[in-house]
Amino acid sequence: SKTEKGMSIEEIYDMFPNLKERRNSQGTRLSGGEQQMLAVARILRTGARLLLLDEISEGLAPVIVQALARMITTLKAKGYTIVMVEQNFRFAAPLADRFYVMEHGQIVESFESSQLEAKMQTLNELLGV
Repeated sequence: SKTEKGMSIEEIYDMFPNLKERRNSQGTRLSGGEQQMLAVARILRTGARLLLLDEISEGLAPVIVQALARMITTLKAKGYTIVMVEQNFRFAAPLADRFYVMEHGQIVESFESSQLEAKMQTLNELLGV
């Protein structure tokens, strides 16, 4: 089935037009953001339905961060489960269904996205956002 085979190359190119443009380039010659996209694309080809993303936006140009946000939104709409560890709150907040704030390896706050506005004061105290 399609799920077992993973996403097609064309589906991946639709999600990551940068990769289509650079399809003849070696992975080591891609920008940092393009390498992030390639890493995600490789996972999507396997058929995995769960993605673990660790600091995916770190050190990337804003245009690439926006492309990654679109990718996450698209995958969520397709039923993928995404667990994201991210310090960039402004990037993560609009994408998250649930929030867990960790401090010194312990969860100190957890809440649903529907509670975000009510939790902003607490988040300001914990994160300085």
